[in-house]
Amino acid sequence: MSDFLGIHGTALALREQRLQLLSANLANADTPDFKAQDLDFTTALRSALQPDGAAGGDAIGSAAQGARYARPSGQPSVDGNTVDGEREHALFAQAALEYRASLTFVESKVRGMLTAITGQ
Repeated sequence: MSDFLGIHGTALALREQRLQLLSANLANADTPDFKAQDLDFTTALRSALQPDGAAGGDAIGSAAQGARYARPSGQPSVDGNTVDGEREHALFAQAALEYRASLTFVESKVRGMLTAITGQ
């Protein structure tokens, strides 16, 4: 199945990982000393597609973990929290749009395969 979806199945899973990180940032916007996290998508994708990496979901999880980083704050905070609410919402909206685009592509590939199988 991964050959059928190619890079897009991996990209979709990594985009989901990034959305989870960004939503955790939003959920912890008021938590003292919480450090905003993000995922370098390009680095994670490159790592997940390495032939010498782990197989399946393990490659995706390992790639996502390796591409995580603490995002520095643009504004100092008294409580040490580095989450900027407006920036997080904008990043989350962009990441959700990218996830939806990847999902639409995967759906199109699957729909095309079903059409080929059923002839309809």
